[in-house]
Amino acid sequence: MLTGEFLRLAARRAPGRTAIIGSGHRLTYRDLDAEANQVANALLHLGADRETRVAIMSRNRPEYAAVYFGAARAGVMLAHISTRCTIDNLAYMLDLTGAEILFVEQQSAALVEQVRARSPQLRHVIALDLPRDGEESKVTPTFSQLIASMADTPPDVEIRSADPLGVTFTGGTTGLPKAVLVSHRARAATAFAAAVDFGLGEKDIVAATTPLFHCAGLFVWFAPAIMLGTTVVTLPGWDVEQFMEATEREGITAAFFVPSQLNDLVSHPAFSAERLRTLKNVGYAGAPMGRSLLERVQDALPHVAFTENYGQSEVCPLTIRCPGHGKEKLGTVGRPAFNVELDIVDAEGHSLPTGQIGEIVTRGDQLFDGYYRDPEQTNAAFPLRDGWMWTGDVGYLDDDGFLTLVDRSKDMLVSGGENIYPAEIENALYGHDAVAECAVFGIPDDHWGEVPAAHVVLSGNRTATEDELIDYVASRIPRHKRPRLVRFVEQLPRTPVGKIRKAELRDRYWRGRDKRI
Repeated sequence: MLTGEFLRLAARRAPGRTAIIGSGHRLTYRDLDAEANQVANALLHLGADRETRVAIMSRNRPEYAAVYFGAARAGVMLAHISTRCTIDNLAYMLDLTGAEILFVEQQSAALVEQVRARSPQLRHVIALDLPRDGEESKVTPTFSQLIASMADTPPDVEIRSADPLGVTFTGGTTGLPKAVLVSHRARAATAFAAAVDFGLGEKDIVAATTPLFHCAGLFVWFAPAIMLGTTVVTLPGWDVEQFMEATEREGITAAFFVPSQLNDLVSHPAFSAERLRTLKNVGYAGAPMGRSLLERVQDALPHVAFTENYGQSEVCPLTIRCPGHGKEKLGTVGRPAFNVELDIVDAEGHSLPTGQIGEIVTRGDQLFDGYYRDPEQTNAAFPLRDGWMWTGDVGYLDDDGFLTLVDRSKDMLVSGGENIYPAEIENALYGHDAVAECAVFGIPDDHWGEVPAAHVVLSGNRTATEDELIDYVASRIPRHKRPRLVRFVEQLPRTPVGKIRKAELRDRYWRGRDKRI
């Protein structure tokens, strides 16, 4: 299955159904299918072939969908770039991918102009939107000008399922983002798994609330929604009021979030479950969700079914935990997703028995092709060259095949020779009703090597002291795992998709030291 076929087949089944809503536009499946063909033909007219690299840097909007499917039909690799990147980030990503054509919104035109001198291979920049009234376009041509004279029939391009589809970038929580290269086959496997496990149907009105430049928003949520023929409402950015207004107006039935968005939603002064009465199905992923937060969200939206997805940019869904799995499985991240194979292994790659902690590995069609132009990192992801990808995450399976995620191995700290996983401490902290958000990481200690520290955001008008939270954690997990330092902060630094930048928190404590462990 090719990505371009997702849209073509949905348009054949229901050509008059609304496919996508956003930025003042409503496109039927017939319209979106034709527009994607026009984009594909426009790319070919610009001289693109299978060796050409194309990039897009945009908020969620209907034109993003047309570029995504159009690039797929033209057989070119599309790189998805964060709208929050800096000049250096953008130059790095354009240089790494070798992008010759860039689709961008007018609001990012100044940034792109500053980068062009550093990216001589960038031949064409196309504006996805029109300038505001009274303003001149900062980028030409515009999207509408580009496709105006192009045929709306499919281009004559031979594409194979193993051909490159696109690149998304890892969150960059531990350094420069890596470019994750995926094929049509890999993301078809992802779409099938998500369609089965999230329980979406063609009658759903689906909100695209997370960025399409990220793998979860694009491959795990948006692509399956189009494949199934749902109606997708694109939200340009995360705003609680905007989401509630769109849900009321369009009758949104399903949405995908990162945990911080759900926290924002139920904590908002204007939150109203009544305004969200049509919402029935919520998927979430991107970061661990503490049990106390999940229970608070479920209490606030009792009519909604919540489905957890654990995955990575390199593989997308790995496990799914849905309401039918029962409350006794709340501490897990679910069972392997549809058609996904995973295992728990020791340092030599040997399978470990049930209940024993080890590294999570996976294999199958859903795997990425590698990190683009980075063979060293690609080889590191497949250390035994046997088809199994090592995720860098640590966990264990129970007798029913449910995975408990202990932590990301790169976040693990070693204190006095013992492995300590920050997620266990964070889960304990989230049980305290004054804790809204927290992040735990290792800081240097002359005696133990490193010890746990926590940065905590307090909830509303609640108060707590450092000693109170340290004692609270010590009463719930082994005392030696308690944080030795608690610092109260107004917010935690995050990546564009909501992941906490632990490296940024950790660095200030290790500055000036020769070693970071």
